[in-house]
Amino acid sequence: MSEQTIDFNKGFMPKRHHWKFLASSFVFLALFLNSCCNRKPDETKSADAQTEETQRTITAEMAYEGVSNYCHKEYDWSIAEDNPDMMYLQMGEETGTEYQVIFRSYTGAFVYFYVDKTSGTTKMVEKVPNLDVEEDAGTINLFDYLEKKD
Repeated sequence: MSEQTIDFNKGFMPKRHHWKFLASSFVFLALFLNSCCNRKPDETKSADAQTEETQRTITAEMAYEGVSNYCHKEYDWSIAEDNPDMMYLQMGEETGTEYQVIFRSYTGAFVYFYVDKTSGTTKMVEKVPNLDVEEDAGTINLFDYLEKKD
């Protein structure tokens, strides 16, 4: 077997192919960045649907219903059948811009839902009092969890 030497000054491809590599890399990068930067959160909704949602004002009953629907979809309520005090939902404080709905899990953790009265954007904060832990649990759109009424 013969030894082969590598000249690192020459590079990995002939000079005449460098421009093709650079050009295709630039095009790929431009397409990638364009696809990432042009996304909008509610791009799939029609303008009429967005206008209809933003014109609705959320009532306290709607906030409770939407959060209840979310909690019944996401959490196992079978433990509450035997002991309803271990797991429940209740209204909290109301400000000029939002409602607070509180969910108590059978584990003792609380999830505070802060429902914006005009947009329906609902921020969730989970608190575990025994461990002195509080963390952001995400955001939902309340309108996704309200029954459609014709």
